[in-house]
Amino acid sequence: MTAANREVSLGMPQLPAPAYPAEVRARLEADAKEVIARYPGSRSALLPLLHLVQSEEGYVSRTGMAFCAELLGLTTAEVTAVATFYTMYRRRPSGDYQVGVCTNTLCAVMGGDAIFDRLKEHLGVGNDETTADGKVTLEHIECNAACDFAPVVMVNWEFFDNQTPESATRLVDDLIAGRTVEPTRGAPLCTYKETARILAGFPDTRPGAVEASGGAGPASLAGLKLAKGEGASQARVVGPRGEAPRDTPPHEPSPSEHLSSHDAPQHTSASDPEHPAGPAAEEGE
Repeated sequence: MTAANREVSLGMPQLPAPAYPAEVRARLEADAKEVIARYPGSRSALLPLLHLVQSEEGYVSRTGMAFCAELLGLTTAEVTAVATFYTMYRRRPSGDYQVGVCTNTLCAVMGGDAIFDRLKEHLGVGNDETTADGKVTLEHIECNAACDFAPVVMVNWEFFDNQTPESATRLVDDLIAGRTVEPTRGAPLCTYKETARILAGFPDTRPGAVEASGGAGPASLAGLKLAKGEGASQARVVGPRGEAPRDTPPHEPSPSEHLSSHDAPQHTSASDPEHPAGPAAEEGE
C-alpha cells in the first residue's frame, strides 16, 4: 500500500465499524474468553486481545477495536488510545512479513541507513508501506535491542544480525519468493498473523520453536565479565552481593592521561593553600 492509496480523512464522522462474520466472532470470542480468564481484572487483557484481533486480519481494524471494547467493558476511545500508542499494533493492512530496519544511532553508523535506503529502492516502497503483492511491509525501527549485532534487521520480530545492503536484499527476495528463511537466532520465522497469535499468549506448536532461543552476544556480556573480574585484567570492578567492597588502591593517572572534573580528588584553591585563586579581576585590569 502506497501513500497515495491510503484513506484520506475529511473530518466527517465514520459509520459504526462492521461486525465480524458470525463464525469468525464465535472463534475469536472463545479465544478472548480464554485470555481474559488469565487476569484478575478484565481490562488487563486488552494488550493480548489486540494481538488476537491482529492475528485475524493482520492489523487492528475498527472492527477489532470494537470487539475488544465490547468484551472488556471499555469505550472504543479507550481501546483506540492503547492501539495507537504501541507501534507493534498495525493500524492498516500490512504484509505477511514485517521487515524492520534499525536506524538508531549504532545501527545507523554501522550501515542501517544504507540498508534501509537500499530496501526502499529495491522494493519500491517507502517507510511503513507494503509491496503490491502484500508480502512485505518495510519500516524503520528506533532500536531492536541488539546493538552488539549491528546493523540488525527484524522480520516479524525475529532477529537477522550483522546485515549488509546485499544480505538484506537477498532476505526480502527470499521472503517474496516463498523460500525458507532462517533467523540468525530465535524461533523459526512465521507470518505476521501467526506471530500476533503467539504474542496474544497462545502456544507456539511448531516443532522446535519453543526450544529455539537467542542469547546475548559477546559485546553485550563484556561489561558483565569485567564486573565479575573475568576480563583481561582479572580485576573485579564490583564485589559479589552481600560482601563488603574490597579496598583497591587509588587510580594514579599517567602523565599523558587526560584529567577531567570527574577525576576527583583534584586540588582547588580552597584545598591548595600554595596556589590561592585570589580575587577575580575585571576585564582590562
